[in-house]
Amino acid sequence: MGRERRRHTGTDQRPLPPPRKAPPPERDWTRVLLLAIVSCSIGLSAFAYSGYIKWSLAVRVVTLHPSPPILAPNSSSPSLSPNMFWGSYRPQVYFGMKTRSPHSVVTGLMWMSQAGAPSLRHTCEQGDGLARYGWLMHDGENFGIQEIQDGGFTLSTEFVKRPGGDHGGDWSWRIRASPEASSSSGQLVSLMFYVATDGQGTLTPHVEGKRHVTHVTGMSEELGQFTLRFPKAEGGGSHISYNYLSTSCPGLHTVTDVVRTSLRDHFTHPTESGGTRGNKRRYFGLDTYQPPPLPPGTPTRAPHTQLVVHQLTLQLPLQVEVVFESGSFQQRLGQLSGLSLSKELERHKSNMENRFKGIFRLEEKGFIPDQVAFAQAALSNMLGGMGYFYGSSLVQSPHNPEPVLYPAAPLYTAVPSRSFFPRGFLWDEGFHLLLIARWSPALAWQSLVHWLDLMNADGWIPREQILGSEARSKVPDEFVIQKSENANPPTLFLALRQLLANKETVGDAVHLLRRAWPRLQSWYDWYNVTQAGLLPHTYRWRGRDKDTLRFLNPKTLTSGLDDYPRASHPSEDERHVDLRCWMALASQVMADISQLLGEDGGHYLHDNRILTDNALLHQQHWSERLGAYADYGNHTHNTALEWVRPRAAPGQDPRSLPPPQLIRVVRKPPRLQYVGALGYVSFFPFFLQVLNPSSPHLGRLLDHIRDSDKVWTPYGIRSLSKSSSLYLQRNTEHDAPYWRGPVWINMNYLAVRALYLYSHMEGPHRDRLASLYRELRQNLLANLYRQYKDTGFLWEQYNDQTGKGQGCYPFTGWSSLVVLIMAEEY
Repeated sequence: MGRERRRHTGTDQRPLPPPRKAPPPERDWTRVLLLAIVSCSIGLSAFAYSGYIKWSLAVRVVTLHPSPPILAPNSSSPSLSPNMFWGSYRPQVYFGMKTRSPHSVVTGLMWMSQAGAPSLRHTCEQGDGLARYGWLMHDGENFGIQEIQDGGFTLSTEFVKRPGGDHGGDWSWRIRASPEASSSSGQLVSLMFYVATDGQGTLTPHVEGKRHVTHVTGMSEELGQFTLRFPKAEGGGSHISYNYLSTSCPGLHTVTDVVRTSLRDHFTHPTESGGTRGNKRRYFGLDTYQPPPLPPGTPTRAPHTQLVVHQLTLQLPLQVEVVFESGSFQQRLGQLSGLSLSKELERHKSNMENRFKGIFRLEEKGFIPDQVAFAQAALSNMLGGMGYFYGSSLVQSPHNPEPVLYPAAPLYTAVPSRSFFPRGFLWDEGFHLLLIARWSPALAWQSLVHWLDLMNADGWIPREQILGSEARSKVPDEFVIQKSENANPPTLFLALRQLLANKETVGDAVHLLRRAWPRLQSWYDWYNVTQAGLLPHTYRWRGRDKDTLRFLNPKTLTSGLDDYPRASHPSEDERHVDLRCWMALASQVMADISQLLGEDGGHYLHDNRILTDNALLHQQHWSERLGAYADYGNHTHNTALEWVRPRAAPGQDPRSLPPPQLIRVVRKPPRLQYVGALGYVSFFPFFLQVLNPSSPHLGRLLDHIRDSDKVWTPYGIRSLSKSSSLYLQRNTEHDAPYWRGPVWINMNYLAVRALYLYSHMEGPHRDRLASLYRELRQNLLANLYRQYKDTGFLWEQYNDQTGKGQGCYPFTGWSSLVVLIMAEEY
């Protein structure tokens, strides 16, 4: 039953006392304080841990790989590699030498005609407009012979090395200049030979009279004491005018400007007419160097480089020699000049010709002597274009708000172009090494492991190496920073596959492979982690341009195929067939290396079985509409570039409006589909031998390849089909088509190689493959040889409608693969 409240009445009841308040509980101040301390500690620890994680992620991009370097720090020193210490490792200049050391003493040649305004030649520049230049012979180690045609005269530069002593031995140059038949007599030319330090060492010019430097003595840490001698020039009439400059400058990248600003035209040179001395001619000669004033507020810096320049001015024809002698070379048999120099040059020329003949056997394949000389020059330009660089890349990861400097490191590498790309490119080098490895496996291994030693803790290698002030001075600012999420095709696996196939030399390189193995594992894993697609065993290039408003089709520089059409709207849904094929190649090479080293390669064999599964490849990349393999992504074919003119607001002056802009318009919304662009990417499963020779798709690909309305031309396979809506289309107002039609030699090398290899496999298309191989090979060789004879250069790319060379030149990187096509070395 429920209780009810009763009412009490009557006077006999006393009032109830008020309720007593409970005493307040005692506070445990110790416990409160301890709790506060613990809370603060946890908070501070969390904050510190968060800060540590951010810091560790930020510094990881510049933390080198934890495995020991493949190359010892002194591997390029004169004690361990004396024959390779000195070399023409400055591909960015027309002629120069340095050592393979971080801060080398460098030497070089400048010249200028004294007819009219001075046109100083030093660094290789397309704007110089030289008729031709390049190495005719260069063996990569001992000697080189180069020919340069410039404004009515031909310049020949020769060098040869002589080992001895403790610092890389001696070397000598011979420079000859002769007028062309059509030029006027009595041409006056100045040759300038220079020697410069790069932060270490001293130089002392020894002057006879007022301006004649007879020799320069010097000292540096790597070279000890040395002497650079200038024997008397031959030819040039009966008179030679001398000038010299001895100064300091901020760095090697400023040498050209220092010399140019030191020239004055108040010097005179006697001319000769009919054997008698006539009137004097004014000429530009070296005088004094006055550094330009620094902008206000700029801190002054001590000069970094000591420079001595020796100038000779004389009439054509002429011959000049320069002799470098190492102070530690005590047993030399006379000076390497005159007849002695001629004999050494002839000996090395003969050795190279015989070796070239034995390796490539071009005469046996019916090539005439002039064509053999062309191939020899292509190889020589590849070898003569190998440079030694030292410095730090500028890199950035998603965890760095600003770019940071990568650890300073050396790189011995070939370069794509001495004039336009005189630096290392990751995906180019894999192609370069295919040719270098055929000539000298030892040189190829050196370059390859130099590249692998640049790897960071995550397994990333910066794809473009801009090391040192000279290299940095040739690169636009927007291309300097390398981003750690961006890849490049792992073409070093192409080179590794070829090097592993050379049973005569692979045994000597097992120790390098064993040291390289942890890095190769990290590199392979890095691609599988950072470049993975949404579906298992699919891949997507990171680093695509995100500005969909400005680009007709956002570029994918990281793929190496820059503006080749990909999905119109970049997204995570993309699947890139070329990257999948590169990884199929990588997995096979990794499995081969693991077997050679006795390592567990099951993981790589498993990956390779999946990546070469033609049924899965068909499912993920075959476009029935295109009749070929294709990328997949968020794509529309209906885009165009249109001019958009801003409209003035009421009362606004129309002249204040910004200029019209070329903007992309999308006429049909994108959807997930295959990208209908037939071209190089479509053939990657064939190019890299992922496709089974009995595949039902192989015949359709061959149909496309031979179709002249699509990719076939008399000059090679074009990069993008004529049927594509983006064929030869500009990507922006200032962005001409690059991989949208022109013929590229690296891809055509992969094409002829694939045709050759498949034609030797059992399958239904063997005869057709062999016929296409012969036809494509002949087209490529005929056009490259014709263009070289007409222009004097190998080119970056070739016009698909005329065959003419275009892009930058000389491009003696992967275009030099013409030698392997001639030799049928695949």
